[in-house]
Amino acid sequence: MLIIYNLAIKLYYLAAILISPFNKKAHSFIHGRKNTLKHLNVIAPTLHNCIWFHISSLGEFEQGRPLIEEIKLRYPDEKILVTFFSPSGYEIRKNYELAEYVSYLPIDTAKNAQFFIRTIKPKMAIFVKYDFWHHYLNELHKKSIPTYLISALFRKSQIFFKWYGGFNRKMLTSFNYFYVQNEYSKNLLNKIGFSNIAVSSDTRFDRVAQIAKQCKPSEIMNKFKDNKLIIIAGSTWPEDEKLLLDFINQCKQDVKFIIAPHEIHESHINSIKKQLEKPYITFSTTNPENIADKKVLIIDNIGMLSGLYQYAEIAYIGGGFGTGIHNTLEPATFGLPIIIGPKYRKFKEALDMLENKGAFSIKNKTELQQKLNLLIDNEKERIQSGNSNRSYIENNTGGTKMIINKLFPESV
Repeated sequence: MLIIYNLAIKLYYLAAILISPFNKKAHSFIHGRKNTLKHLNVIAPTLHNCIWFHISSLGEFEQGRPLIEEIKLRYPDEKILVTFFSPSGYEIRKNYELAEYVSYLPIDTAKNAQFFIRTIKPKMAIFVKYDFWHHYLNELHKKSIPTYLISALFRKSQIFFKWYGGFNRKMLTSFNYFYVQNEYSKNLLNKIGFSNIAVSSDTRFDRVAQIAKQCKPSEIMNKFKDNKLIIIAGSTWPEDEKLLLDFINQCKQDVKFIIAPHEIHESHINSIKKQLEKPYITFSTTNPENIADKKVLIIDNIGMLSGLYQYAEIAYIGGGFGTGIHNTLEPATFGLPIIIGPKYRKFKEALDMLENKGAFSIKNKTELQQKLNLLIDNEKERIQSGNSNRSYIENNTGGTKMIINKLFPESV
């Protein structure tokens, strides 16, 4: 199995090289790692005895971030190293101010892992949610470096729980402790022989609750809202936009819309513009004088979506017609009812909010129109659904403090 694993890693890297001239993410994946080991070797003396966070991508960063911030708050002198697997995480958070250094994780080979651990000499390693790399975990285990998995979710369909998953189960033995999001994950791990487990809520709940408290008003957004009901569509893909733009164009109610697409390159923004029949404006061209009379605001930047939910009454979250929905916790913390597409079953928070009637799944244009019209016209249902989501967030905060109190018991 190790031979197969090593071969798969090499083939994956080779495939990324081959498509990198034609694919932006693959290009970043390859060229971003080009001098990673050299840079780490230079900066290593400043990182010795650091706490190493490994994070797959941007979404998982939001789970690790509350713990990083709590560590720096309690222990300002602790050094933090953050590594990313995905370009989408690294490129956006490469200048994260609370980390001494942010880097791509070198490809998982025995040589790279040995060099990385020997050079950096971390005091502790924290993996966020998943991204299990055999050689890195094995090296951490051999060096007796405490290693933890936080905000983890396990499913019965994963290879760890299959009869042929012995190689993958062995990776899990490198973790000193698992902090999982639910009892189901704990029970699955129990069945394959692990008892070093605690159930803690997803640390993203703490993050989104903090975002809500820290949000500041915006003159431009207040001008845009103009005391109107706003529907916000966050992290949308073309499949989502096809349904949403049809609704926007035919909507008869006095409603405004915010569209924050997942991809903000010029051709995609232009495609949205061409399909709109109502007055619109892109955020990059706004000022307090030119925004008030617009019906649609297109967000053409990254980083401001979470703060925009405070201005809306209804949220649509994209991704549910593709690989899976994006962040539903951010609109939930502001008490918004949420509409999502059909691909949500891998997301515990979506399942919970659907059960609590704070979220609604739609499969097609007709269902989207029916649900949006109902929420626009029925204030009571809109408020009840939003309050359900707000309560869900409030009832699940505290995971960060639970984890840090176990990692650093002397701070309790």
